[in-house]
Amino acid sequence: MPGKPICPSGSKNLKAPDSVFPAEAIARSRILVVGDVMIDRYWFGDVHRISPEAPVPVVHVSRSEDRLGGAANVARNIAALGAQVTLAGLVGRDETAGVVARLAEAEGIAHALVAADAPTTVKMRVLGRQQQLLRVDFEAMPDAAAVAGLTARVLPLIAGHDVVVLSDYAKGALGQVQALIAAAREAGKLALVDPKGDDYDRYRGASLVSPNRSEMLDAVGRWRDEGDLLGRAQALRSRLDIEALLVTRSEQGMTLFTDAGRDHVDAQAHEVFDVSGAGDTVLATLAVCRAAGLDWHAAMQWANRAAGIVVGKLGTSIITPEELQP
Repeated sequence: MPGKPICPSGSKNLKAPDSVFPAEAIARSRILVVGDVMIDRYWFGDVHRISPEAPVPVVHVSRSEDRLGGAANVARNIAALGAQVTLAGLVGRDETAGVVARLAEAEGIAHALVAADAPTTVKMRVLGRQQQLLRVDFEAMPDAAAVAGLTARVLPLIAGHDVVVLSDYAKGALGQVQALIAAAREAGKLALVDPKGDDYDRYRGASLVSPNRSEMLDAVGRWRDEGDLLGRAQALRSRLDIEALLVTRSEQGMTLFTDAGRDHVDAQAHEVFDVSGAGDTVLATLAVCRAAGLDWHAAMQWANRAAGIVVGKLGTSIITPEELQP
């Protein structure tokens, strides 16, 4: 059961990273986000009775809200942290595509959205008294022509950005992710990946891959202890030629694996209210910190701090530089 939200001043009680948050350098950075774009739609209401038709609550909806989700939420977080960001992804030929474009423009996000025959992905959540009661997904996999069209649209954009972020929600937009990683590497740009599934060969050559605990289990199998995890993580890194592997581990914090070995930070959340979009915030914070010149260790510390704040908010949310300040 979710806990109470963290109070607005909760960030003051979190451990400060060793480095200074590089706000000025972040403002000069340019980040390209490519991946599965979606809308997170929320219907809020109250529950006063159970339906006579079935044993389910009746929600009297009082308001609704659309938020950028998936790769678009990564871009939203990057913009909120002060960087210049371009969002590339697939949308449908539908009304929701217009919602994505309007919200992106309102958040200061430049976009290169490619229309596909598949509908724009929507995750609709019904909440009663701030408690999620139901989620309904509207989605379909894009065809190969749409994926190829997105790749062709993105490749010329890479040279004009400092960091490329690849947000994979397994909705199909990153069907040619290997070509994007190769192009980023050839251009000398960092490529940061939020992965899905157990086929990590498709992320070969990325600068960083950041699975959560469950995704890491899919990739390397169940580990016995921290030493076993270290061996499996470094073997995966070596096999795929990945510079850094960051495993986000919920209440256990984050563990970074590089040529230097293992680096770990403990979780900082006081109480968890909603973990939706927390991985997006982590990826966004890593991207802006690396674009601003911080190393992997410092970027992880700031990402961990951001995660500790965002899980105290309802739904897919953003973090601002003011909230991150010690």
